Amino acid sequence: MASAIILAGGRSRRLGGFKALVELCGRPMISYALEAVSGLASDVVVVVSSEEQARALRASGALGDARIAMDRPGLGPSCPLLGLSSGLSEAGGQEALVLACDMPLASRQGLSLLVEILSHMNAVVPRWPNGYVEPLQAVYKVGPALRASEEALRSGGAVDMRSFLRALGRVRYVSTRMLEELDPGLNTFLNVNTPADLRRAEYALRARGACGGH
Repeated sequence: MASAIILAGGRSRRLGGFKALVELCGRPMISYALEAVSGLASDVVVVVSSEEQARALRASGALGDARIAMDRPGLGPSCPLLGLSSGLSEAGGQEALVLACDMPLASRQGLSLLVEILSHMNAVVPRWPNGYVEPLQAVYKVGPALRASEEALRSGGAVDMRSFLRALGRVRYVSTRMLEELDPGLNTFLNVNTPADLRRAEYALRARGACGGH
């Protein structure tokens, strides 16, 4: 079974601070990501960027059995690739399901499909018809992805996710049209960055009857 890496190091002024603990339907937002990977992973690593964030997560009681990992100092600039690399270095499995904590509507069926079709590839990454990719809701082979991410971060060059994927190689891109069959509307990729995004996520959860009456 794959490991799961939840990227939770981001802050958002528009949402009022630490994204992972922003309240959504009466629950911290990270709880939805943890719920989405539950049963799909043998171990769960939550990556944060500071000890302050780690303390806040522990105090929240939302982590369950998940472990906390910190962005590795000195490896490179703070960015999603650093969070991914730091999580990969702590993952217990040979494969890792990666999910950003600000994607609270992630589809369990979609995530499960990505894990199932990894096979001999180094990564499975959703891709929209316009070419935009979703590398923070994807699956990676831990060894190759860790090496490629470390090399990219230490190179001093581009550290964006697209450059990393090109360097990694053997990436299978899955059309979002395929995933839409499992998740009509593709709310799985809703990224909560603004109060409007948060309202949209709450509306979707209410429509599912998953808002706990809040």
